[in-house]
Amino acid sequence: MDDEAKPPPPNHDDPMTEDDGDSSATVLDLTSCQLHDLNSVELPPSLTELDLTANRLSSLDTRIAALSNLTKLSFRQNLFEDSAVEPISAWTALSGLEELVLRDNKLRKIPDASIFKKLLVFDVSFNEITSLQGMSKVSGGLKELYVSKNEVTKIEEIDHLHELQILELGSNRLRVMQSLENMTKLQELWLGRNRIKVVNLCGLKCIKKISLQSNRLTSMTGFEGCVALEELYLSHNGISKMEGLSTLVNLRVLDVSNNKITSVNDIKNLTMLEDLWLNDNQIESIEGMAEAVIGSREKLATIYLEKNPCAKSPNYAAALRQTFPNIQQIDSHIFA
Repeated sequence: MDDEAKPPPPNHDDPMTEDDGDSSATVLDLTSCQLHDLNSVELPPSLTELDLTANRLSSLDTRIAALSNLTKLSFRQNLFEDSAVEPISAWTALSGLEELVLRDNKLRKIPDASIFKKLLVFDVSFNEITSLQGMSKVSGGLKELYVSKNEVTKIEEIDHLHELQILELGSNRLRVMQSLENMTKLQELWLGRNRIKVVNLCGLKCIKKISLQSNRLTSMTGFEGCVALEELYLSHNGISKMEGLSTLVNLRVLDVSNNKITSVNDIKNLTMLEDLWLNDNQIESIEGMAEAVIGSREKLATIYLEKNPCAKSPNYAAALRQTFPNIQQIDSHIFA
């Protein structure tokens, strides 16, 4: 998942709570104020949300330790190193915290989050973390875990996260899919930009979104049991054959662009398919395309086939429009 657009900065000269400094304010958003410390900022004890995104903070303000009503705390895009965030592990007044964001700092290890028994969202993406050691201390009730764009080499210490719904481990150094067996409630799994060669989803029957883009896959098999899957992203791999897809009857989006695929197969049963990305492959002809995608012939709205040999045919787009009566987009061409 890409780093989302940052919100517009508030007035830098007068950082205030949403209630204009009222001591009973519950939300304080200091996004993009370029603060080096919080000395000039009032922290009302009534705060439930504190957002310090995009500042220049490198140490914790000890007054935060007394904000016992806090449920959301964001230190995203600051200058925190491991030693600087260590005190938070002893701030017991914050034990009711539900969301802790330390994204885009200078962390090298997973912070100790053991006191946050109600934690639902934990984000340490865009750091320099080399291992998931320490995750075993994180609450088993966690629902969203983000550790993308780090240096993690192994999926570990997450077996207890039975309630997890979103797991983001993209842009790391993972080679093997493991420790996913207990995540029966997982809805989204993001593992793009790793070094994974084989799919091993351990029977995750409830999962709806999977990304394994930019890995080292040569086969598409391994998704057969993911019958609830709605979106599958497999671009930029070394896959040569479409297979193992016939059971994925709920699939709406299939992206297998930038592979080595020579023909379209195994998607006849996919009656819900709306988006099909096949660009940058080795498909010679669109002959037989209607039969290959017969299940979603009426449903298909977008198809990408550019940069395949078949796309050089002068009647290519017209033939596709005839095949798919409700198509709205062919490659970059959108039809009214």
